[in-house]
Amino acid sequence: MSNSNPAFSRSLAFRENPVATPDAATLDELYGKPSATGSDTGRMTYEDTVMKTLIAFGVLLLGAVVGWVIPALAIPGLIIGLVLALVNIFRKQPSRGLILAYAGFEGLFVGGISAIFNGMWEGIVTQAVFGTLAVIGVTLFLFLSGKFRTSPRMNRIVMVAMVGYLVFSLVNFGLMAFGATDGMFGLRSVEIFGIPMGVILGILVVFLAAYSLVMDFESIKAGVEKGAPRVYGWQGAFGIMVTVVWLYVEILRLLAILRGD
Repeated sequence: MSNSNPAFSRSLAFRENPVATPDAATLDELYGKPSATGSDTGRMTYEDTVMKTLIAFGVLLLGAVVGWVIPALAIPGLIIGLVLALVNIFRKQPSRGLILAYAGFEGLFVGGISAIFNGMWEGIVTQAVFGTLAVIGVTLFLFLSGKFRTSPRMNRIVMVAMVGYLVFSLVNFGLMAFGATDGMFGLRSVEIFGIPMGVILGILVVFLAAYSLVMDFESIKAGVEKGAPRVYGWQGAFGIMVTVVWLYVEILRLLAILRGD
């Protein structure tokens, strides 16, 4: 019977053609081939996501080198990076170009702010890098061992805490911009029982960033297990990159506060 649907009738794959029966040698060859992987079927895989993450961080590091040499690019990098981050967050489908563009501009910010801080506190960048790697390593180990998992209730608590911290940071930035505070870090320099508020907040935020990293890992795991399209590997790379940059900047600031204004 002919197919009356023009979408099918115009395609060679749906025309009436005799089906050739494969011989024994062909069947044996087909059975001997390895099973199709996620990459073969256009699905998200751990290996592909790791590769995309490494590419994104490679672009970020290139931007950081430029920012380190020209620290004045830190502010433009921060502003453009923030805009690109919001665009990537609200896009329905990940865009490799936009994510790599975010990585580049965020690299300018990271490199620039690192150069400025290192000029004021020699060696602080090295300490912040090792501190960041340590937190990532411990978090990844606990996640892979099954000892660090998220929960719906904890997710809500963390989200509220993150929003609260964002509001605090915006208010603190406004106070610093208008000269309403004396300390270099604004309200973070205010001491509570002899301890700068920035130290207390810094420890809390490091935990929040570590928890966010676990949320990123779980999102990637869910994407792979559900067979999400391969392009969503870029979304996983983007999520990890945002969290790691946030973690690094917070550790850098925490160390600066501990070493004194």
